Amino acid sequence: MMNWLQTIGQQTLQRIAALGGAWFMLGQALWGMPGPKGLQRLTQQLYVVGVQSLVIILVSAAFIGMVLGLQGYTLLVDYGSEQAVGQMVALTLVRELAPVVAALLFAGRAGSALTAELGLMKATEQLASLEMFGVDPLHRIVAPRFLAGIIALPILVIIFNLVGIYGGHIVAVEWLGVHSGAYWGNMQAAVSFVDDVGNGLIKAVVFAILVTWIALYQGYTCVPTSQGISEATTRTVVYSSLVILGFDFILTALMFGGL
Repeated sequence: MMNWLQTIGQQTLQRIAALGGAWFMLGQALWGMPGPKGLQRLTQQLYVVGVQSLVIILVSAAFIGMVLGLQGYTLLVDYGSEQAVGQMVALTLVRELAPVVAALLFAGRAGSALTAELGLMKATEQLASLEMFGVDPLHRIVAPRFLAGIIALPILVIIFNLVGIYGGHIVAVEWLGVHSGAYWGNMQAAVSFVDDVGNGLIKAVVFAILVTWIALYQGYTCVPTSQGISEATTRTVVYSSLVILGFDFILTALMFGGL
C-alpha cells in the first residue's frame, strides 16, 4: 500500500514539475519573440510549418468539402431544401471542421516535425553549444518556431475554408444540379463574419498555441536518443489530438452553446 502511494505521489510531482517547465518555456518563448533581426529565422520557420503543410491541407479540404456537399444534398433533398446545401457546407466548415481538421493535420505534419527537429538538436548537442556561446536556445530556436506556428495555422484554416467551400460547390452545383445562385446566396445570408468566421479563427489561434507549445516542449525536453525522440514525436501527436478535441468542445460550448 505504501509503495503504491509513493508511486502515485512521485508521478504527481513529476507531472507538476513538467507542467511548470512547460509554462516556463512558454514564458521564455513569448519574452524572446524575434524582432527585426530575427525576421529571417521567422520567415524560414513559416515556410517549414506553413508552406510545407499546404499540400495536405488543400487535398484534405477539397475532399471534405466534396463529401459535405454530397452528404448535405442527400439529407436535404428529402425535405425539399437542397438549395440550402451551401449554407450547410459553409457553417460546418467555418465553425467546426476547418479549425479541427486543419489543427489535427498540422499536429501530425508540422508538430511532429518540430519535435523531431528539436530532439535531434538536443541529441547532437547543438542546444548545449548555443548555451556555451551565451545564446539562449529558447530565444534563438524555440521563439521563432512558436511564433511561426501561431501565424501559420490560422492562415491554413482560412485556406481550408475556401477550398472546402469550393469543393462543396463542385459536387452540389456542377454534379448534382443545385442552382449556383442559391448555393452562394444562402451561404452569404446564413454565415456571419463575426459569429461564425471569427469564432472559427479564434479556435484556430487557440489550437495553434496549444499544438506548437506541446510540440516544442516535447522536443526540448525529450531524452536525447533515437528512441527518446521517437517517443516524444508520438506524444506530440497524441497529446495534441486530445487537446484539440477537448478544447474544441469547450470553445464550442462557450461560443455557440449559450454558456
